[in-house]
Amino acid sequence: MVAAKKHITIVKKRTKRFHRHQSDTYKCVDPSWRKPKGIDNRVRRRFKGQIAMPSVSSPYLADWFGWDWGVACKDPKRQAVPERTAGLAFEAIGYGSNKKTRHLMPSGHKAFLVHNSNDVDLLLMHNKTFAAEIAHAVSSRKRVEIVAKAKQLGVKVTNPKARVTTES
Repeated sequence: MVAAKKHITIVKKRTKRFHRHQSDTYKCVDPSWRKPKGIDNRVRRRFKGQIAMPSVSSPYLADWFGWDWGVACKDPKRQAVPERTAGLAFEAIGYGSNKKTRHLMPSGHKAFLVHNSNDVDLLLMHNKTFAAEIAHAVSSRKRVEIVAKAKQLGVKVTNPKARVTTES
């Protein structure tokens, strides 16, 4: 098994989940995130001291400011963004990860879903970047074949013991 390529340290801007507004107050409101839609909602309006809302991509921000997205992305065929709101659609950096470390596991590999032993061959030249992850529906017999082939080719498998070990 080959070690992953060198990479900069992985920094997550936020690891906590986003909880739905008032899910802590009412038992019937599930904590799974839903965007507040009310006209007076203080979370939607991002008032100070309220729960955090997930970041939105630029087209949504453009819509929030009442722009046409072609204008907000500075399409040369369209008119320029008004001066009073110039550049606002691009200041919301949000909670996204660094592009260099996005989708990296703590080991430094990216996960590659494998369904059969032939899929492991694809990782032969990329074993420093990707690690094989055996798919959920693969039988225990095929899992043994996949793990053996990965060991032979020097490919890391993230879940080699899943469904292979027996109860004792």
